[in-house]
Amino acid sequence: MSALLATLARQRWPLPALVAAGFAFCLAAQFVPGLINGYTQFVLITVGINIILCASLNLVNGYMGEFSVGHAGFMSLGAYAAAICTTKWLPATPATFFLAVLFGGAIAAAIGFLLALLSFKTRGDYLAIITLAFLMIVKSAWENIPYVGGPRGVLGIDPLTTLPWTFFWVVVTIWVLRNLVYSKFGRAIFAIREDEIAAHAMGVRVREAKILAFVVSSFFGGVAGALFAHQLQFINPASFDIVKSTEILVMVYLGGIASLGGSILGAVIFTLLSQALQPLGTWRMVILPLILVLLMLFRPRGIMGLRELPWFLPRRELKKK
Repeated sequence: MSALLATLARQRWPLPALVAAGFAFCLAAQFVPGLINGYTQFVLITVGINIILCASLNLVNGYMGEFSVGHAGFMSLGAYAAAICTTKWLPATPATFFLAVLFGGAIAAAIGFLLALLSFKTRGDYLAIITLAFLMIVKSAWENIPYVGGPRGVLGIDPLTTLPWTFFWVVVTIWVLRNLVYSKFGRAIFAIREDEIAAHAMGVRVREAKILAFVVSSFFGGVAGALFAHQLQFINPASFDIVKSTEILVMVYLGGIASLGGSILGAVIFTLLSQALQPLGTWRMVILPLILVLLMLFRPRGIMGLRELPWFLPRRELKKK
């Protein structure tokens, strides 16, 4: 694995060409009958959704150095908001699906902003406690709102999440986060991760930077939730419990903190491993959290922790290497 990553690190492949080739493949897979079967498409869409979840949480847990455990709560906000849009308010078409995904992301971002205003008055491990409580509150709220089906959830969601749509949102997520982390704002959150007091002394608006990073992370968590709802065509509160948050954490720390390439790698490995462990049934829920424990003990930064693939590095960063 190390030799493969070293080889990739020496390559500088044209990213626009890779994106164009990927999108062409997704279109072909969607519209050419028999090119890939339905199960393979399902797994590829799941990989894409997990990449969005992993990269968005990595902004907070990896790049900023905080520890949020409630990302499944923002995912559920996006899932329910988008599902209500396409089942109750708007006709289920590709155009309205795009608006529903944006709406789901916006709802998650708005709630994330309110949560961040409260959370970042504190320091240390309190964010983990607050986000865990937030996840439990959101799950309980969905169970007691009859309009969204209560414990039964939302049924009859149209299968609008396709491979091209998923690839499009993966590209948008990686592009936005890449530009964000290598901007002046990105340098600010790096400074917060290394030493919050020193960053504040150097003029970094620590609380504002934390809130913005948390809102962006929440938005893309909501986007992933909207795609997830229209992939499964059914959601209920149990779909977004602490186990789901644990799975996202495993992906982040498996691939590597503060690395977009690591987020992609972690999501791919985790999704394929999860599919391979399906025959084990409930034992899968034991093995996956155990992976997180082992990662924290033996490789807390993950496979590509604090390293990046050259595809995502700006030219000024490549010149330094």
